[in-house]
Amino acid sequence: MRIVVIGSGYVGLVSGACFADFGHDVVCVDKDQDKISSLEAGKMPIFEPGLDSLVESNRIAGRLAFSTELAASVRGAEVAFLAVGTPSRRGDGHADLSFVYQAAREVAEAADGPLVVATKSTVPVGTGDEVERIVRKARPDLVINVASNPEFLREGSAIEDFKRPDRIVIGCEDQRTREAMTEVYRPLYLNQPPLLFTGRRTSELIKYAANAFLATKITFINEMADLCEQVGANVQEVARGIGLDNRIGSKFLHAGPGYGGSCFPKDTLALVKTAQDYGTPLRVVETVAAVNDQRKRAMARKVIQACGGSVRDKTIAVLGLTFKPNTDDMREAPSIALVTALEDAGAIVHGYDPEGMDQARQAMPGLKLAASAYACIEGADAMVIVTEWNEFRALDFKRVKSLLAAPVVVDLRNIYRPEDMAKMGFTYFSVGRPGVQTEG
Repeated sequence: MRIVVIGSGYVGLVSGACFADFGHDVVCVDKDQDKISSLEAGKMPIFEPGLDSLVESNRIAGRLAFSTELAASVRGAEVAFLAVGTPSRRGDGHADLSFVYQAAREVAEAADGPLVVATKSTVPVGTGDEVERIVRKARPDLVINVASNPEFLREGSAIEDFKRPDRIVIGCEDQRTREAMTEVYRPLYLNQPPLLFTGRRTSELIKYAANAFLATKITFINEMADLCEQVGANVQEVARGIGLDNRIGSKFLHAGPGYGGSCFPKDTLALVKTAQDYGTPLRVVETVAAVNDQRKRAMARKVIQACGGSVRDKTIAVLGLTFKPNTDDMREAPSIALVTALEDAGAIVHGYDPEGMDQARQAMPGLKLAASAYACIEGADAMVIVTEWNEFRALDFKRVKSLLAAPVVVDLRNIYRPEDMAKMGFTYFSVGRPGVQTEG
C-alpha cells in the first residue's frame, strides 16, 4: 500500500519506519525542513533504540522517504495517518487539536482519489467526527473515510511494541475503512496481533483510559511506598505480593519519583477535562494527577532530609534526567521538579544523563552538566538516582565512595540493595524501604 504519515515526531517517525519495514511505500511529511534534511542524512531527531538502522535500511530500499511537500506526498496515497502533536492547551488543559484539524484539511485538499484518514495522534472523544466534517467539507467530490488508530508505544521499546503489539485498536464506521486498515496491518498476520475494531469514539477513549489506568497503578504504588516507609514495610515485596495476582499484574508497580513523559501527564489532564465537559467528573483520575504532581516535589524534601535537613551550599549529583531510560525525552520528567526544588533550597546541582543532555540543558538552564556519572558525583555531598539507566546499576562503588564528599546515596528507583550499600559504607535512602546507615 501507499501510505503517507503527517508528522515526523516520535509517533510519526516510528510508525512510518515500521510500516515501511512491513513492505508498504511510506512518505513521512513534516513542515520542519531541518528535521527532514537530517532524516534524509540519516540523523535521528530523537533517541530510540534501533530506530536509526530501521530508518536507514528502509530508506535505502526505497520504501521510506521524507518530504516537506504535503500535497505531493498525499497524491496517490491510500491511507494518510495523522501523527501531529496534541499538546495541552494553555490555560485550560484541554488537548490542542489545531494541528490535527489543519493536517486533516490539507490532506483532504491534496487527495486525488479515495482515501482513509487515520488519526494516530492521541485525541479526545469526538475528534474523529470533527475530522470527518472537515474533510467532507474540503472535498465533497471524493470518498474520504476517517478512522481512529491510537498508538500504544513505550518510549525505549517502541519498535518492538509496534511489530509485536498487545493489540491494535481501530475505530471506524464503515466496511471500506475496516478493509483498508486490515490491509495496512496484514503483514503482522503471522504474529496474530489482536485487531480490535470499535466505533471511532470508543477507540479514542480506549487510548485515554489505558494511560489513565497505568498512571493510576503507578500513583497507587507510590502512595503505598510512603506508607511502607512509615510502618517499616518493603514496597517491593508488597508490589510482588499483589502483582502475582493475575487480576492485578506486576507491571507498573515500581515505586519511584512519579510518572512523567509525553503521554501520562498530558493525557490524564485531557481526560479529566473531557469528563468535566460531559458532566461526569473522574475523581480517581483527578486525584492521580494531583498526587503525582505533589510527589515530584516531595522527592526534593526526601533528598534534603537525607542531607541532614538542609542542602544550602551543598552539591547534589543527580544521575538520570530523562523521564525513563532508553529515551532522550525530558517532557514532564521528575528530574525537572527535583532539580528546581533543590536549587530553590540553595543547592548546587550537577547532572548527568546518557542521552538527555541536550534536552536537559534547555529544560534546566541552571543545572551544571557533567561528562560522565563519575564526573557528576565528584565532590558531591549526595548522589541521587532519578532515572534507572543500566549504566548506573553497575557503578564502581569504591570509586563512587572515594569521589563523594559524603557517602550519601538517595536511590529514587530502588536499583540497589540496602544491605549491600550498608556493607560498602554508604548512608542509603530508597523509596518505600527502610533506610540504612553506614557500617563503616
